[in-house]
Amino acid sequence: MFTFSLLPYCPIALLPYCPNIYLMPPPNPSIPPAPRGRGASGNPRNRFERSSWTPDPEEAGNPPQLATRYIEDASVSIISSNNSPDIGFDKSINPYRGCEHGCAYCYARPTHEYLGYSSGLDFESRIIVKPRAAALLEDALSSPRWRPEVLAMSGVTDPYQPVEARLEITRGCLEVLARYRNPVLIITKNFLVTRDIDLLAKMARKNLVRVAISVTSLDPGLTRRMEPRTSAPGRRIEAIRALASAGVSVGVFAAPLIPGINDEDMPAVIAAASEAGASFASYTILRLPHSVEEIFLQWLSREFPGRREKVLARLRSLRGGKLNRSEFGERMRGDGPWGEQIRGLFGIACRRAGLEKRPGQLSTEHFRRPGGCQLTFLDSLTD
Repeated sequence: MFTFSLLPYCPIALLPYCPNIYLMPPPNPSIPPAPRGRGASGNPRNRFERSSWTPDPEEAGNPPQLATRYIEDASVSIISSNNSPDIGFDKSINPYRGCEHGCAYCYARPTHEYLGYSSGLDFESRIIVKPRAAALLEDALSSPRWRPEVLAMSGVTDPYQPVEARLEITRGCLEVLARYRNPVLIITKNFLVTRDIDLLAKMARKNLVRVAISVTSLDPGLTRRMEPRTSAPGRRIEAIRALASAGVSVGVFAAPLIPGINDEDMPAVIAAASEAGASFASYTILRLPHSVEEIFLQWLSREFPGRREKVLARLRSLRGGKLNRSEFGERMRGDGPWGEQIRGLFGIACRRAGLEKRPGQLSTEHFRRPGGCQLTFLDSLTD
């Protein structure tokens, strides 16, 4: 039995928007199932630990629903730095560690191993929250040592994952950034970002904010399997429309592209985002660092058993015969003929949609440290 979707489909080497029927095979019953709403089906061994736990195969079956636990973080700083030349920012804020979205492909999963957890179900269900994030951010920005620059939110996990609706840690950080007029880049898969349009629109008037909405496909059935606890693709397009209507610079992040799974959807994603008001677009190829490879391969065997070999062959063609490469400049885009075809298709889609591939720079010229009656009065004249 197959699930039929009438969304546009086209082989990667051809021009986009050819109508066809996309056949989605049912999950493979021989692979251990994941708990409901989760991407991983277990906890791979932490690479820093000597021992591991393996469930009894005779007890396998439909696993019970796994509850999420939220654990307070005791960090004394909130801004992280990196020296990666291919990610577009040097500093970031992560209000949360771990992510409830459950994307099996998430490159950030191994970061949970530094905390003593697994990159599998632990990453999805043991969420580290930072209730003091806004206060720590204010401490950092008020310091004379701080030189204004773009902060990304987040560099690792989604700042608008489900628990943010209740905790509002990300909103607290945005309030601080707006007060200090420090520019911020937001990357998210969730419609919840529209809750903060009041702050984002205010910052946009001074070119202080840019939002990238990640959309992997327009097919809700496919995204449910890829990203079980994210906003539906239609809601993400609605978020682009709402942000653009409010004057916020917003674009679409078609990522990750998984050859043989969602790469054919990229032109339709870019076209829909452009129609909704997006002004720029970007993409990355699937990355499989450390234990992400094991988690993704199990997910692939479970959800798309008939496509497994095709997907792996294409990934190897992008990675010089390997499933993953970590070299700067190659890890995001891939190389070889297949990489060139994807870049070509992305360029065609952007030109047709009228989207820029690289947005302009955000401004740091408006940065200020609030305080003092005179400054407060002058600020009231320009806000």
